[in-house]
Parts: sequence; structure tokens; C-alpha cells
Amino acid sequence: MGPLAGVRVLDLTRVLAGPWATQLLADFGADVVKIEEPGRGDDTRQWGPPWLADRAGRATGESAYYLSTNRGKRSVTLDLAHPQGARLARALALGSDVLIENFKVGGLARFGLGYAQLAPAHPALIYCAISGFGQDGPEAARPGYDAMIQAMGGLMSITGLPDGEPGAGPLKVGVAVADLMAGMYAATAILGALYERTHSGQGQYIDLALLDTQIAWLANQGMNYLVGGSAPTRHGSAHPNIAPYQAFATADGHLMLAVGNDRQFSSFCRVAGLEELADDARFRDNAGRVRHRGELAARIARALAARPTAAWLEVLNAAQVPAGPINDIAAAFAEPQVRHRGLAMELPHPLGGRVPSVRNPVRYSRSALEYQRAPPTLGAHTAEVLA
Repeated sequence: MGPLAGVRVLDLTRVLAGPWATQLLADFGADVVKIEEPGRGDDTRQWGPPWLADRAGRATGESAYYLSTNRGKRSVTLDLAHPQGARLARALALGSDVLIENFKVGGLARFGLGYAQLAPAHPALIYCAISGFGQDGPEAARPGYDAMIQAMGGLMSITGLPDGEPGAGPLKVGVAVADLMAGMYAATAILGALYERTHSGQGQYIDLALLDTQIAWLANQGMNYLVGGSAPTRHGSAHPNIAPYQAFATADGHLMLAVGNDRQFSSFCRVAGLEELADDARFRDNAGRVRHRGELAARIARALAARPTAAWLEVLNAAQVPAGPINDIAAAFAEPQVRHRGLAMELPHPLGGRVPSVRNPVRYSRSALEYQRAPPTLGAHTAEVLA
């Protein structure tokens, strides 16, 4: 059984941050009931192509986006604007351990589903509200989407090529990381509240904002600013605090070189035929390598361009110098280690026969993660749950 077996979660979220959190909880064994609008459902159901194909190869209307973040749940369609729908949702909330929602601030209160309306009848309820900007402050009423949060939260300012290089300019990350990280924080916060409840017997309200989480996970770049006083800039694939730590062209492609300490730098210089760099006082430690990163990168680039990627990876791996190919997603799934770990899997689906999925990366020694349900079709469990 999963570690959250017996925990009931009412999922009133849509799109990505909330559904990502509840998919994690479902993987850990929680019974997650997803409430969706009748006839339409989660917005991401329409976010295709691509669509899941049925047994005959025809598109089913189940989008890959929706399928990526709703595994393990049961789908119930309820019209919350209808008094009976709101009453049913309230009954489900009062029978749940956790309610998670991402409506606009105060949006659920008009249906009688706000925390202040539910807590007196169910003081053990853990209520997690995800919003763009939090439940208070001058921007609280604004909607928040991943791309705008990546922009406002500083992430785009440190993503992309440096000014002055061809193609320079801020970029968003290729997946919706602001939403995904908010979902991770939400799941962690809920787990913390569930643990605290074992001592207090009380639930609590969790106010989680996308902008807050984006600022929080700027990590070393946020601290680079707070400690150094200057806003970090874009370095392309290079690292702001470590060198050499960036992508380099080879004779037939590219590789990512990730030298993390002086020993690795010495080993790299030896196998790359650049022993003179290891002896150069400018490059003897990381601080010097960062100060002189331009000249260092130029010397390394000339050397790596002489041989193909596979040849470099063979000698770098043998010397225990961290480096890897720059895979596209197809190549990433084809990596022998990824195949060995079984990250790509399939689940039975009522429309497609089988639906691909990506395994949760957590591996417990005793508790089993649960993959019992494919992402549900719209309203598939309405009668089952309401009964």
C-alpha cells in the first residue's frame, strides 16, 4: 500500500500546479477525487494536439497535456453554480482529509466552499489554496499563469543567451516550471500538515502563491543577488558560480561539461590535452576560473571541437569528469539508464487501450507507489463517488 493509503483528497484544481500536486498525492496512495465542470472539464483537456489514439488509431480527444498530470484520480462532474452541485461538493469536502483548490481569491466562498465555511464543521480539514499572488497583498486579485510568473519572478532574466550574443534575450523555460514547483511545494505543505495533524488533531489553511514559490526557488541566484547586491544576468548554458560548467560544441554535436571542483578540472585538463590550463595560476581554483571564464571557455571550445561527442564522453566518463550529451526528449527516454529505471510505463485506458505515462521518481524501500488508474475520462466516476 502507498504511504498515503486512507487519505482522501478533494481536488478542485485545474491546469497544472494543483493537478501536479494531487497527482503526486495519488501516486503515494491517496484517494483523489477531481471535480470538473460538466461538459468541459479541466481546461487542459482541450490543450492539444497531440491526442491519445484509440485502438483503431483515431484521436480520442484526450490531450497529452491533460494525461501528463491527472494519473490516479477519479473524475466527478459537478456544477458548483447549481445549489445541488454545491451541496454535493460540500458533502465531499466534509468527508475528505484534504481539499486543494486554485480558484481566484475568495472564489469558492460564493459556493459555500471557503475554508471559513467548512472548518467549523470539519476542523481536521487541511485546505490548500493555490493562487498566482497569494490571498493578500496588492496583486492578490490578479490571475497568475506560469509564463507571467517566470517573467515577474526573475527566472526569465537569467534564462537565455547573454546580451551582445546572437539570439540574446530573456527566455522562459521549456516546461511550466513555476507551476510545477508550486505543485511540489503544495504537496510538501500538505504532507507537513497531515503529519502535524497526527499530534494536534487539527487541520489548517495553506496559502500558496506561484510568485512566492518562484522567488523561493531562485536558490543560489536569489542569494547571489541578496549577498552580492547585483542582479544576476544571463549566461546561456553556463553557470554563474562555477567554471567550466556549460555546453560546448564537438566535432559532430554538443556536450554539457559540468566541472564541479578542482580535482575534476585537473582530470578534465589531462584527458583533453590541456594540462597547461591546470598549471595556469588564473585557473587553479574555481574563483579564478569564474573570473577568467571567457578565456578559459575559448581554450576548451577549441579542444572539444576536434573530436565527436561520443569519443569525448567515453574519456570524460572514464576520468570521472561529469559530462553528458544534450539529448532531445526522444533520446532522453532512450537512455539506457532511463530504460533500466523504467521511467516510461503504460496504464490501461478505456478509450486508448493503453496510455503512456511517466513513473514517479520516488522509490520507497517498503511502501509501494500506486499506479492503479489512468487519467480519468470526464465524469467517469461521478456515480461511483456520489453513491
